[in-house]
Amino acid sequence: MAFTQAKRTVNPRLGMFFAIFASAYACVVLLALMAEEMGSPRETTRWAMLVAPFGLYIVIGISAGTRDSLEFFAAGRRVPAVYSGFALAFSAFGGTGLAALTGTLFLIGFDALCLVIGGLAGFVVMGILLAPFFRKFGAYTIPTYLGRRFDSPALRTISAAIIVLPLALMLMAELKMAVFMGVFLTGAPAVQIAAIVALVLIATLVPGGMRSLTWSGVAQTIAAFLAILVPVAVVAVMWTNLPLPQLSHGPLMRVLGRQEALQGLPIVIAQGLTFDVPNEGIQSIGKRFATTFSAVGPGGFVAATLTVMMGVACAPWLLPRIATAPGVYHARKSIGWATLVFGVVMLTAASVAVFARALLLEGLAAGGIPDWVKTLAQIGYAEVDTRPVGAAADAARSLLGGIGLSRDIVLLALPMAAQLADVFVALAAAGVIAACLAGASAAGAALSATLSEDAMDGRRAEPPADAVRLFGARFWLVATVVGGSALAALIPGDPLDMLLWSLALTGSSLFSVLVLSIWWKRTNAFGAVAGLCAGFGVALLAIAAGHYEWVPVDAALAGVFGIPASLIATVAATLSTPKPGRHVMELVRDIRVPGGEILYDREMRLLRLKTRQRTQELM
Repeated sequence: MAFTQAKRTVNPRLGMFFAIFASAYACVVLLALMAEEMGSPRETTRWAMLVAPFGLYIVIGISAGTRDSLEFFAAGRRVPAVYSGFALAFSAFGGTGLAALTGTLFLIGFDALCLVIGGLAGFVVMGILLAPFFRKFGAYTIPTYLGRRFDSPALRTISAAIIVLPLALMLMAELKMAVFMGVFLTGAPAVQIAAIVALVLIATLVPGGMRSLTWSGVAQTIAAFLAILVPVAVVAVMWTNLPLPQLSHGPLMRVLGRQEALQGLPIVIAQGLTFDVPNEGIQSIGKRFATTFSAVGPGGFVAATLTVMMGVACAPWLLPRIATAPGVYHARKSIGWATLVFGVVMLTAASVAVFARALLLEGLAAGGIPDWVKTLAQIGYAEVDTRPVGAAADAARSLLGGIGLSRDIVLLALPMAAQLADVFVALAAAGVIAACLAGASAAGAALSATLSEDAMDGRRAEPPADAVRLFGARFWLVATVVGGSALAALIPGDPLDMLLWSLALTGSSLFSVLVLSIWWKRTNAFGAVAGLCAGFGVALLAIAAGHYEWVPVDAALAGVFGIPASLIATVAATLSTPKPGRHVMELVRDIRVPGGEILYDREMRLLRLKTRQRTQELM
């Protein structure tokens, strides 16, 4: 009598496990706070805030180790929607988005919302057009899906080669931001912090692949969420008596507007495709917070929103994680949770920017440079020039004009400006590092899976045995993390630029092809190859032209050129070549049906059955 294996179920104790982690993390923060009040050296408490969470992440990653390929590549397809949503929300922009977007909002105000709106819209588009169908197919990587969908091993290899660059850019951006925060937190050399971060990534990825990534990533997102929420909630209570900064910073905008007018901040109007986003250096405040289209023009706002939206919707470090959901319904719920969490986090970042700017202007109104600005200037994260300019009536204006802050330090500067304990500064830095680990882990796992599954074994009809497959995946994980760390140290660049370039390349090359592969049956392999190559090539040229100022369009807006090129090339090549075969048409029909067996698992089972029958015939 034959028995079938029972369906894997979700562990009912997951909530308890992560409650224990949250409690342990809170204990670390409270112990560090007590140690600071008792006179412990600041270096000791800061190192404790860095190392203790690392130890917790490593324990979770190692305990989630596995030797099963389904667990390694898809976490057993049993990750609950709420946990998947948290991981997706923080992995979209990672720590780079958390720190750099907060600073960008602080420096240029509402114009930075184009990136926030693009991220939110990207999750919505992913949930409607892509995620449920990708989950029904069940592939571990986007190149695997494209190769099977179009029945083309060549397409699988080409798409794997194309997405290596955006994944590498995302990985390097997260590693650079993690090193920046680690250096600020501990004062240790950048090489030492980079080595520690790389070791933590290897320890939390290699034992269990996507299984370890999922559960350690959930812990990292909890740490990052608490780190950004707690300090600004304390500041909100001090200013408004409400611990809800997302709702209480609105009335502060009127006061902020009056102070900005008194300080002489000009009203600037940007034109066309202007996209003047602060870089990683020290920047001064030159625009009013609530003035729209002052740093980003109307065309640039729309272009940046659409570029980020399409990049997030088909991001190769996000979309394959949908395969970990128990079913299509849970995949949709995962995107819903991701949209909610991402929106709360970005709204909290905006609150941080408002409170930080209000504290700065309040200090200037009191008649001098705030002490926290002077402290940051002493360690190289701010600049202060108090030389008078003109008459005495211009004294306040000259103070503001002579202050510059590092974009990525604003999130950490808020507790300093509010005169909170140093532990809150360390908590914010540790939270950004946790978000960096979540983003870097997602990009590293996707890149290693692409290299092992698609670049190395992409032309094989059936994957190798589990032992060989897992060895190759683990090898590429280590190589990816080590190589990414080395490139991040050697190649100069702004993490936010790298993130935006990655999203532009991803949206330009993948979005049109993925959407048409689901919603237009006529799309064939020739069209997919043409769309991938055209979108990627045009976007890469646009990035180079914008970066070197060959054209008056910022490199982050490369999707304006790449996405239409990909769409036109896909449609034109498809219509000028033969229709796909019957098997491909039936596969598209099955993708659109939410129920039934996972298509990738079915194909693998049938391939193994054919191989076994062929072996028996030869014997």
